[in-house]
Amino acid sequence: MKTKSFSDSYKNAGVDVTAGYKAVELMKSHVARTTIPGVVSGIGGFGGLFQPSLAGVKEPILVSGTDGVGTKLKIAFLMDKHDTVGIDCVAMCVNDVVCCGAAPLFFLDYLAVGKNVPERVAEIVSGVADGCVAAGCALIGGETAEMPGFYPVDEYDLAGFTVGMVDREKVVDGSKLQAGDALIGLASSGVHSNGFSLVRKIFDISEKNIRTYVPELGKTLGEALLTPTKIYVKPVLSVMQKFAIHAVSHITGGGFYENVPRMMKPGLSAKIDLTAFPKPAVFSLLQEKGCIPPREMYNTFNMGIGMCMAVEQTDADAALSELKAAGEEAYIIGEVVAGDEGVVLC
Repeated sequence: MKTKSFSDSYKNAGVDVTAGYKAVELMKSHVARTTIPGVVSGIGGFGGLFQPSLAGVKEPILVSGTDGVGTKLKIAFLMDKHDTVGIDCVAMCVNDVVCCGAAPLFFLDYLAVGKNVPERVAEIVSGVADGCVAAGCALIGGETAEMPGFYPVDEYDLAGFTVGMVDREKVVDGSKLQAGDALIGLASSGVHSNGFSLVRKIFDISEKNIRTYVPELGKTLGEALLTPTKIYVKPVLSVMQKFAIHAVSHITGGGFYENVPRMMKPGLSAKIDLTAFPKPAVFSLLQEKGCIPPREMYNTFNMGIGMCMAVEQTDADAALSELKAAGEEAYIIGEVVAGDEGVVLC
């Protein structure tokens, strides 16, 4: 980017516009690797341009989602590791829109920093790009805001949004859900990006214990907690192309009790067998150390299942095989039953 823009007065107030230009240059290679057909503009303009292909689409529906990383960022600050939280940011958005059957088209991020350190900004954006590649969408723009006095110089906040598209006749909205449908759970990669205020309180997170090796986790506490949120877009869309998926739920904040009922229609509930899937060690540690009742664990965390899909019972085994062939850890975790409980865990 050719520019003669600079301001010593603004720099003395804590905002270095030249650092922003350097950050853009450093992130360009990361943005470039997310390019997919449809990208019209590069970064640096006032808006990101994207031309979706409508081939074979009768009635295109746009589906949008937005989210942030939350207080998981506090772990990144303590670990001084910033190349994975961008994956979390993308995941929290694209995993939501795919629940409707939509393929994410593009993503934009918003990064607010106390001090613009170009190398750190580029590291953060590298994670955003990794997430976009995993989701099959393009990073077509974003914003980095330097806000001295609002954020500490070594801290930042990260959020973003995505827009996806699905043909109206292929929208997954739970309307075809019926008693007897099988529930398939896709394994999570860990805590993902929810419940970290509680996580940090239970583990009494500090610079010292964040780097402590935990035998049950097979790594340091910080490494385990920074494991990025799993992105389910490609395997879920692949299964949707071959089987009639009746409903999908992204298990995020609020755990099973809040999210599974969101995919149910009146008169139907989800009956989930908690012995049908393994519980990652990190959740056992959290429950034991925090003395948290089981119900509250399943009302806060994903407990090992990041995505739940309802499929006709006759297709359940084949759909499960398809997911496993795609490299996913997946399990038949229950079924849809009559009732208005929303979800029953047993």
